[in-house]
Amino acid sequence: MAWFDWWRGGQARRERNPARVAFSRQVRAAFDGATKSRRSAGWRAVGTSADAEIGKAGVVLRNVARDMVRNVPIAARAQQMIANNVVGTGIVPAIRGRDGFVKRVDPLLIEHLDTPNIDANGRTDLYGIEAGIVAAVAVDGEVLVRRRWRRPEDRLPLPFQLQVLEIDHLDTSIDGPIGTGFAVQGIEFDLLGRRVAYHLFDEHPGAWSRYTLPQSRRIPASEVAHVYRQDRAGQMRGASWFAPVIMRMRDQADASDAHLMRFKIAACYAAFVKGGDEEQDPDDLEDVDGDDRLTALGPGIVEYLRQGEEVTFGTPPQVGDYGPYMRAIGQEIAAGLGLTYEGLYGNYADVNFSSGRMGWLEFQRNVAAWQNHMMIPSLCRPVQRWTMEAVAVRLGSSEGLDWSWTPPRREMISPVDEIPAIRDAIRSGLSSRSTEVRKLGYDPEAIDAENAADNERADSMKLAFDSDGRRSLKAGAAQQTGNENAQKPAR
Repeated sequence: MAWFDWWRGGQARRERNPARVAFSRQVRAAFDGATKSRRSAGWRAVGTSADAEIGKAGVVLRNVARDMVRNVPIAARAQQMIANNVVGTGIVPAIRGRDGFVKRVDPLLIEHLDTPNIDANGRTDLYGIEAGIVAAVAVDGEVLVRRRWRRPEDRLPLPFQLQVLEIDHLDTSIDGPIGTGFAVQGIEFDLLGRRVAYHLFDEHPGAWSRYTLPQSRRIPASEVAHVYRQDRAGQMRGASWFAPVIMRMRDQADASDAHLMRFKIAACYAAFVKGGDEEQDPDDLEDVDGDDRLTALGPGIVEYLRQGEEVTFGTPPQVGDYGPYMRAIGQEIAAGLGLTYEGLYGNYADVNFSSGRMGWLEFQRNVAAWQNHMMIPSLCRPVQRWTMEAVAVRLGSSEGLDWSWTPPRREMISPVDEIPAIRDAIRSGLSSRSTEVRKLGYDPEAIDAENAADNERADSMKLAFDSDGRRSLKAGAAQQTGNENAQKPAR
């Protein structure tokens, strides 16, 4: 307390110093964004940390974003578009090492990772889990993946499974000093700032079947993968990706509903009858001929009016510039999510090849960043470590393997132009064939193995194709079969 009183006293002295106050105002006025004026009155310029902001607003943002995905088509489309492009058919692993050991491990990986054996719920394979994780991260901002060890009697290829948990399972009430370290909203750290444990509920706190207060338990950090996008230095938790665009999406949905209501009103406003007998009861529905008055319009109807009556038609309210407004706000939403407007809304009316390619390339940079800065280090690397530990248990060997993770293939916009460019880059030494193959979403070793098998089969059947790079065949040359004088492979 003595130190705090001394600091507060010094601050008071500084605030009473007129020269210091004047200098501070002068320096602040050098930046328009730092001045206090009518234009900056609405800014919330706070110095709170990322985790403090998420701790207060994260739950509300998450629940609002989930509601939007349930009820706003564009929000659902955005979630789907992010998951489909970041994961697609899967971020696929490939292993390299001693041939004998690879041949023993590879079948286990295929049987475990490429089947529902990896899923604690038994529903999907590793790549379906990846897609679900990205979809959850986009909406909730973060997701937890827990390793669950399994017993030999479970008869799994590898003795572990993955359990995906919504971030609601994190007990955020565990906060502050704990043991020999400290906790931040349910995440426990040691004195060096390393994650050592997560405090998790066994059941979702929002489960309808819960009749008792949930109890959390301490799970070592080595058993949990915490996947989120880190936007600020030192950020320990993630915020919903919809946070910057929630209000814009709501505005767009309201504008769309208002436009729909305009059409409904226009359909309801038909005709009005003015004039007639002022003393007549308006509830009297009989006309001069004793028939019911006309109360609805229909094709081919001829109606006779009383003396002095006239018909006027209502003018429904108009909403101008609806299309440009919806497009402008849609572009803001797409920009805030890191997506392309055309892809999010399926509107390619004003796109040419150049603009489409530029937007596609920028979007692919975002996708590559999400893959390489979030998914691979936060999810794929822990899965890699857990798999190798399970392999050591299964085979009784701790021999190491080199892993690589290949994201889904990137569709070419113009293969006629892009493939020659790739070929020239390889031939000029600016890139390797393996690198370019990985960019297309394939495993270079798998491609080489398939090419070798194809060549071996073609040679055994004495087939020759223009696609065979070992041969120098003229373009359009007929296939040579059964000819012993066929050109030999180049040496």
